[in-house]
Parts: sequence; C-alpha cells; structure tokens
Amino acid sequence: MTDRIPTPPSVLSRLRYDPQADIDRARHDPDGFWLDEARSYEWTREPTTGLTWNRPEHGWFADGETNITLNALDRHARGEARTRAALIWLSETEEPQVLTYGMLHERVQRAAAGLRALGVGVGDRVVIYMPLTPEGCIAMLACARIGAVHSVVYAGLGVSALRDRITDAGARVVVTADVGHRRGKLVDLYAIAAEAVADLPQVEHLVLWERIKTFSREHDVRTVAWESLFTHGRAPAVPVPAEHPLFVLYTSGSTGKPKGVVHAHGGYMVGVAYHLKALFDVHPGDIFLCTSDIGWVVGHSYIVYGPLVAGATVLFREGAPDFPDPGVLWRTIERYGVDVLFTAPTALRLFMKLGEEVLKPYDLSSLRVIACAGEPLNPEAWRWAQEHVGGGLGEEAHGIVIDNWWQTELGAPTLGTHPRWPARPGYAGRPLAGVEADVVDEAGNSLPDGTQGQLVIRRPFPSMLRGLHGNPEKYASLWNANPAGYLSGDLAVRDEHGYFSILGRADDVLSVAGHRIGSADVEDALVSHPAVAEAAVIGIPDELKGESIVAHVILRAGHEDSPGLCASITEHVRRELGPIAAPGAVHVVPSLPKTRSGKIMRRLLRAQALGQDPGDLTTLEG
Repeated sequence: MTDRIPTPPSVLSRLRYDPQADIDRARHDPDGFWLDEARSYEWTREPTTGLTWNRPEHGWFADGETNITLNALDRHARGEARTRAALIWLSETEEPQVLTYGMLHERVQRAAAGLRALGVGVGDRVVIYMPLTPEGCIAMLACARIGAVHSVVYAGLGVSALRDRITDAGARVVVTADVGHRRGKLVDLYAIAAEAVADLPQVEHLVLWERIKTFSREHDVRTVAWESLFTHGRAPAVPVPAEHPLFVLYTSGSTGKPKGVVHAHGGYMVGVAYHLKALFDVHPGDIFLCTSDIGWVVGHSYIVYGPLVAGATVLFREGAPDFPDPGVLWRTIERYGVDVLFTAPTALRLFMKLGEEVLKPYDLSSLRVIACAGEPLNPEAWRWAQEHVGGGLGEEAHGIVIDNWWQTELGAPTLGTHPRWPARPGYAGRPLAGVEADVVDEAGNSLPDGTQGQLVIRRPFPSMLRGLHGNPEKYASLWNANPAGYLSGDLAVRDEHGYFSILGRADDVLSVAGHRIGSADVEDALVSHPAVAEAAVIGIPDELKGESIVAHVILRAGHEDSPGLCASITEHVRRELGPIAAPGAVHVVPSLPKTRSGKIMRRLLRAQALGQDPGDLTTLEG
C-alpha cells in the first residue's frame, strides 16, 4: 500500500480554511448545516427548509426565493468590492481585459434588458455558443438575471451537435460570435450557428457578437447584433424560487445521445460557492485561475458562478495551456500572482511529457493550492506536479496538489483530498461535507474496504442535478438502478482511511480470465514507467481470456518507439499489477482521442480496433 503523504508545514501555514467542523456537523445535521450556509447569501425570501426528498425527486431550500446574480453581482457591486476585479481575461495572444464587479454588474444588467427586449422571459431557454471570453460569461449571467435558462454548447462542437442541443432544449434564442481563436487559427462560429438554425423555425433570434468585423457574409435574417442588447436600459434581477432551473448542460456518456443535466438557482449556488472556500481555499480578493471552458461544468461552476458568488477574482484565457508556447500557463501564474490553480490531469501530464524545463524560468511561489479533476490523477502525475509546481514536499514547498472527483450531474466537488489532509496519490480523497458516498454491489450492499464496486451517493446534497431535460425516465434511473442511491456510473474502491480511488467508468472495466480490472489501474501502472507520459487501455475479445488488454501510450520527450521499449513497458505493468494485467500489445501513438473536456474516448479506440462504428463523435477534440 502507498503511504499517505502529509502536507508540508510550510503549506499548512498558508491555508485559511479548515472544513473538519463542517464535515462533523453535516454528518449529524445536514439540513441545519446547509441552511446556515444558504443564509449567508442574499435571498428575497429566506428559506426555512433544507432537503425535500421523494426519491428520485429532491430539492433544497424549496420555500426560499433568490436569483443567483443577486449574490454573484449585486451584493458585491453595492459595497467595497465594486472596484475589485471580478474577471481577468487573456486572449490567446495574452492581451488582458479586466472587469471589476461594478463593470460586470453594469454589463450584465444591460445584456439582460436586451434579451428581455427580444422576448426572453422566465423559463425560456437560450443556447449560448460562444468562445471563452467575458462576453460568454455575460450572456450566461444575463440569462440567469431574468430567470431564463441557459444552455452553453462548447464552441468547438459542430453543426449537428449544436442543432441537436438547440432542438432538445427548445431554445428560442441562440447567442454566438463571429469567430473563436484556436492555436492561432480562426474558427468560424457564426457559420456553424447559422447552419445549425437554418431549418429550425423555433429559433426567433440569432444574437451575433462580431469580434473582428472582417468577414463579409450574408447573415441569417434572424441575426441581431450583440451590441444592440445594450441599448434597452438595465434589468433588475428577477426573484425566482430556489428550485427554478438555472441551466441545462448537455453531457455525453459512452453511449446514447447527450443528456441535458438541469441545475437550479438555490442549491447550485450554495454548493459551488461553499467548495470554492472549503476545498479550494479561495477567498475574496484571491486570484483563482481555472483552465476549463464555459462549455463544461467546471467552467460553469469555477469560472462563472462559484468565484463570483464568493467574491473572488477569476482569471481565465482563451486558448490551449501550451499555446502560443509551452510557458504561457506558468508565465500567467507568475504575472498575476495566482493563489489557486484548477486544472485537469491531462494538462499536468502534457507538461510532464514536455519536461520540467518548461516551468523553471517562472516563479510559481504564489500558488498554495493546485486542484485537479476531470480524469483520475495518476500517482506519477501527482508526484511530478507536487515537485515541480508545488515546490516539493520539504520546507521549500509553497503549494499542495489536491485531487477531487465530481461530475456534471453533481455540480461541485464530492470526493476530495483537502489541502490539510494527507494525500494518497491515486486516490481522489474522502467524502466532503454533506456527502454520503459508498462503494456497493449491484444489490446496494456496502462492500468491505479494498473491494471494488459501484460508487453511489446515498443522500442528495444541494449542488446535485434536479433532472434531465425532457427525460424523467432516464433521471429516475440514476436513482433507481441501485437500491443504495444515486448511481454515478463509476467504479471505485475505498481504503481503510476512507479515501476513494476512482477506477474508471463501469463500461471501461476490463475482464481478463474472469478478473475485473479497472482501466485506470492499468493506465496508472503504464504512466509510472519512466518513458510513458500518457496512456489509455482497452479490452479486445480473446478466445482464451475473454478479453486481452491493448495499451496505447504517448512517450515522454527523449524516448523513442522500439520493440525493446514496448517489452519493458509490458514487463513494468506485470511487476506493478501482476501477470493478469499485463498488456497483450503496446502501441506507441502521437496522441489519444479525447473529448473537448479532456476525457479519453476509450470507446473510439475500441471501435477502431474492432472495425466498428464509433458512434457519436460530437464531443471529440478536433
């Protein structure tokens, strides 16, 4: 067993929040705990009830009334935070734009009034197909302000994916831009949006933000200029019930069409802001850098709503973390004195592949927390990041790398390793305040520590989804497929200290000679080889074993493909996990197929190996 690694005292002295009292109270009085958290925010009618639950339906603060923008904007703009930076945005070429809380409040009020002038009202759906810019954030907040329900579609998905989401959401208005920037190239977003709505009479208006004004084209007759939204005065925040939908965000599983996850104003607000403080240790005035996109749940929770509700300053940039050069992320951290970084394991593995020389020119000592989520964070990547981003594990350490696990459906961190807790690399951590997680069998029985099983959430918490848009049967199945509670779809194992390791999706489990092996276990073993930067494994049919493991690996700089190296990698896995987990084949590849949010699409590798139809590829990274 890997020993737990304590947080260096030099880092502990920099942390501001200890959540243990919260965890203890939430265990004994979850309703009271969450109600107290809720009452620290602004309500037009303060709630008196916590959880209402008639499985599978549940809600939080149901008798309360608010609007998330009252807490994300108005309460800050009225006070001393008015001149504090709310958003710091960098273009792909590192040109900055800063919006204070006062400035952002003003722009959101005007954009909201413009949407209202287009006929958008409470409960109407608006699809937002925008690049990662302040305007995208403003569009989201403007919808929320008037009680409309936004659905952000990542500005990289194609025509059919966008059309399907507009249709499913029943959107009357689509907001887009002329172009996005990606690795020095322009992406014609308007052409995609115009084609997507061309045969959709339900769409009444296509709002266009023109960034460069050099494209000569014929506009869809429904096109409205973004600037025209700002000519209708200011819209006040519309009070809505706490359970009023805030947004629908579509997420793709391994099979089937994307499902529209619904989150609500009240519980989502309380949950995402709480974990920014309690897990990520972000407080008013801190600089919080998030490398996600508003097209994904992390961008919703920790670029837009969480930091703004908490009164922090969020820093984000358009473009890849290694473009225009591999030093841009680290240069940004040094330039702005970033306190907390939230990124993905994929990004850390990218820089591990490039080598620590990329980081050495930059002063990263402002960082006290480096949070990681999205894919399992393998031990090798954790150790590399702790050494080269966090400053090591001795007195010279300035920051700590923490893992956490959640989903689009859960809205906010659910399992995590708090910066004050010892880390166990390869384990996401323990249940956070108010979370009742368990590892169970298919009958809902709790499994002993060290036994692999299904990861479930036994009791709702505030930031969880309230439904799947237009699909109540599918939503009910999330709660009813396992008697123990909400079925995450992930496999996990728990150790004797209560730490959970996420082994991968249930459909990513390998079955070799009757043994169930999590794909994440094999991938962790592969990337612990000194030549391997990133890996993905699949199972292919084998007459003798049932399945044979095939590994696809990306090599670190300085290593070259050879039969001897592949044999060394296979033998390394054999030593780490035993003969049953040794790959039957190792393929060195230049890249792995991933979704836009950085998750490896193993089903595409499997389909390619078997000559099958790969299915829905709308979320495949271009």
